[in-house]
Amino acid sequence: MLSSLKPKAIVIRESKIVHKSSIRHNSSRFVTEEAVTIMFNINFEDIYVVECWRYIVYVHAKGVSKFVSYADFPPIIGVEPPTTADFIKWRKRWKKQNEQGRRSKAPELWVKFFLNEFWRSPSEAVLYTWGKLVALIKFAFHEERLQELRDSYRQQSKWLVVSS
Repeated sequence: MLSSLKPKAIVIRESKIVHKSSIRHNSSRFVTEEAVTIMFNINFEDIYVVECWRYIVYVHAKGVSKFVSYADFPPIIGVEPPTTADFIKWRKRWKKQNEQGRRSKAPELWVKFFLNEFWRSPSEAVLYTWGKLVALIKFAFHEERLQELRDSYRQQSKWLVVSS
């Protein structure tokens, strides 16, 4: 009975992101393990290493050995916000990936990533910061996907208010 009163142990994960080049790519600030898990549909424990090289990211995980463009990683909070140069790189990447050549949008990974970050937000302040970031890059999403993000944001915001 007394053992149930013990607080849960805090789990601190060691980062598996390693910078392998003396010259850091400006977009390396957006490389996260969370994005990698969504990108390859794997668990954190499955990641062996994420190597940030000068021009490319190498992901080595259970069943995964891939090179990934920095432009595939969505922006995050807590680092320098995205710049016009980042917007240009993303749009160029999306246009290259889009076979029809029409105006391209962010990959589905980005929507899943932001939905996940909304859900994981520990406080209203953190959720608000994620919301501001999505508002800054709303050009990146098709209207229906942007609406899905907005709805999720509102739902999580209400839940955080009720639970606090």
